[in-house]
Amino acid sequence: MHHPKRIALKTLALAGLLAATSLASAQTKLKWAHVYETSEPFHKYSVWAGEEIKKRTNGKYEITVFPASTLGKEADINQGLTLGTVDIVLTGASFAGRSYTPLSISYFPFIFRDAEHQLKYATSDVFKELAKGYDDKTGNHITALSYYGARHVTSSAAKPVSKPEDMKGLKIRVPDAPAYMAFPKALGANATPIAFAEVYLALQNNTVDAQENPLPTIEAKKFYEVQKNISLTGHIVDSLLTVVSGSTWAKLSADEKKIFSDVMVEAADKTGREIIASEARLVEEFKKKGNNVITVDKGAFREAVLKNTKPTDHGYRQADYDKIIAIK
Repeated sequence: MHHPKRIALKTLALAGLLAATSLASAQTKLKWAHVYETSEPFHKYSVWAGEEIKKRTNGKYEITVFPASTLGKEADINQGLTLGTVDIVLTGASFAGRSYTPLSISYFPFIFRDAEHQLKYATSDVFKELAKGYDDKTGNHITALSYYGARHVTSSAAKPVSKPEDMKGLKIRVPDAPAYMAFPKALGANATPIAFAEVYLALQNNTVDAQENPLPTIEAKKFYEVQKNISLTGHIVDSLLTVVSGSTWAKLSADEKKIFSDVMVEAADKTGREIIASEARLVEEFKKKGNNVITVDKGAFREAVLKNTKPTDHGYRQADYDKIIAIK
């Protein structure tokens, strides 16, 4: 005859073991990667999103954010989604666009009037269609688009850019993605792709004369130290995408998918608002630092670009261009 107490203890031990294993399997660790500094809103709100997802899923998902290219350059982390080495990335839409060219239409110079125009695009049908095209092609899933900033040209003391003709022959660093080529090419500049982490040194050593990025990035990466001139061209209104790997997305329940999407859209919105505020502040700050801030005639730049190139030259669809231009 079995001792009742012993059975009770065995049952308890078994229950304890089951609870421990279900807890272990219930907690899923995810990796979120990006190339931005910890001081930037892109990192701050990635961390916020991770904590928020953990809260809203009752601790089921533990998300660790890897900033500043610690899991690789932008091209590497995009590849990581497919290889399964990362679960979530915050990445330039241009890099995602390497896998699905039409998505990069938002990089066609001067397609957006301003930040607000781009924020409207983020919730538009044309963006949803383009994101779906990317999802279908790659198997990964875009959850959100955040405003990254208006890109401006900075250049060395000897090569100020105040009119389109000043771009001719200018050796300018652009990110290593085809979407950035239309602007310099159309104006006869010599575009040189260099990885983000290596740009400061390339400017310092005069490997290139110029680069282009939004003002908050120029501040965070300290490019203002090695570039005297900042020309407010605003030629591309840049964006970042939050992308979840296909294999990770497939494991989420419908409720979890909604939580991930909601939180990521909220994080993107908070990021964008903070970037817009810092852009407004930085023009004066750069002037105080002794940089030569040049206000250019954007209309003249736009005209010069459109004279030499059109969206279809870059594998974009004219219909998408027309729809985006028409967003009011």
